[in-house]
Amino acid sequence: MVKDHLAPPPCLALAFALFAWAAFPLDAQTTPQAQSDHEEVQQLKRMVLDLQSRVAVLERQNAVLSSDPAAAGASGPGAAAALTTAAAELRSGDDAAPAVAQTSASNSPTPGPAPVNLPKTLPGGATLNYLFDGYYEYNFNNPPGRVNDLRAYDVLSNAFSINQADLILDLDPDLAAKRRYGLRLDLQFGQATETLQGNPANEPRPEIYRNIFQAYGAYIAPIGHGLDVDVGKWASSLGVEGNYTKDQMNYSRSFFFYFLPFYHAGVRTSYPINSKLTLNYWLVNGTNQSEPTNGYKDELFGYVLQPAKSLSWTMNYYLGQDHPDVTSATDCTVPVQPGLCLAPIIPAPNGKLHIFDSYATWQASAKLTLQGEADYFIEREWANAAPGESSAPSHVIGGVGYVQYQLSPRADVALRGEYLSDRGGLFSETTQALKEGTATYEYKFSDGFDSFLEFRRDWSNRPYFQTNQPTSPSQQQPTAAVGLVWWYGGKQGTW
Repeated sequence: MVKDHLAPPPCLALAFALFAWAAFPLDAQTTPQAQSDHEEVQQLKRMVLDLQSRVAVLERQNAVLSSDPAAAGASGPGAAAALTTAAAELRSGDDAAPAVAQTSASNSPTPGPAPVNLPKTLPGGATLNYLFDGYYEYNFNNPPGRVNDLRAYDVLSNAFSINQADLILDLDPDLAAKRRYGLRLDLQFGQATETLQGNPANEPRPEIYRNIFQAYGAYIAPIGHGLDVDVGKWASSLGVEGNYTKDQMNYSRSFFFYFLPFYHAGVRTSYPINSKLTLNYWLVNGTNQSEPTNGYKDELFGYVLQPAKSLSWTMNYYLGQDHPDVTSATDCTVPVQPGLCLAPIIPAPNGKLHIFDSYATWQASAKLTLQGEADYFIEREWANAAPGESSAPSHVIGGVGYVQYQLSPRADVALRGEYLSDRGGLFSETTQALKEGTATYEYKFSDGFDSFLEFRRDWSNRPYFQTNQPTSPSQQQPTAAVGLVWWYGGKQGTW
């Protein structure tokens, strides 16, 4: 029942009226003293009549608020009209009415301001999610321009930096609710955005898609156990590491995260054979290509095997051809959209790339998690080299190992070790063997506020990393970082 806390209970007002009527009878003497008493009685009688009128109004108002059609005489719009009328009648009394109402209101607790929260969900089940990721890092080499070499996201030294700020809308398909479709949109801003979309060699018009990290529609086709189909742009699942720091063991990303594709655009499918095995197939524009640079469509074949709840293993084979067949031009003779004035490359390189990517996660105990990743990447410029053209392939091979131990419900420590052999300079533009070791301490101040304290050292078998002496590069790059991540939203688990 809804009650008006500003009005006195009708039964209490009625009892007060009856008491006043009985205490001051109407047949008083008419002597001067009696006349004075009579005037006081008349004034009290008027107060009693006013109170009776107010009691009747309050009873009607209370009946409306309690949704009692019999007492209110109406429901729906009629009840609302009755409530408005009752309130108007209550306000139309003499000067005593505001005083009574004010006194009653002053005795009622004043409600505080309603809490203001960012929305987590939308009607229909979609979630809204927000993330801010910032850091301060120091490079002990003091490189010129405070630029860290071969870092994907922690790109600056000796600067308070915004790694990324994200807004994510996610509506997953829900077969239990008879909804087979879904939608995902990730808008991203900050330094990570430039890393993802900043290379015109593989994005003809990166500025168009700069802030769209993911955007795709999903549909579960009623085939067998359900064929999951996504169309649009999504984060690559090549490599064990992902985009959102809150879901990672370490604050910085590995060399292989930086080298392997960040995203793809096209169509991807996933089909669960059973509860332990899922098959994946993609048909996409290319690696890190929202728009293609040639007419070849890349493919991925893979599976995810989960023989036990604590163990999962992913295997991917990616076949592509990412050599462009056009180049930018300025002499187009017809109007075109910005960035679409192109000239053909004749002949265009047609060599293929092959990526073999495998990683596994093992929850060894409630506190101990182990991960491992192995990758082999090979690419040729020409499928069949013509005289004078090099057909020697370039290779990148190596792996990453991870260990995370939960010290307490709020704290954990993680170690990462990595080896990457860059034969032909596909990753670093120099043939070299790269290694890195990273130690990260994470502390969760609360659900939605994570902090990271990290020390990392990169090595090479040749002088490569910049120092404060531009002519004297170093074989090492030691850095220390503090990262802070705030996140909030309705999506549970990994984003």
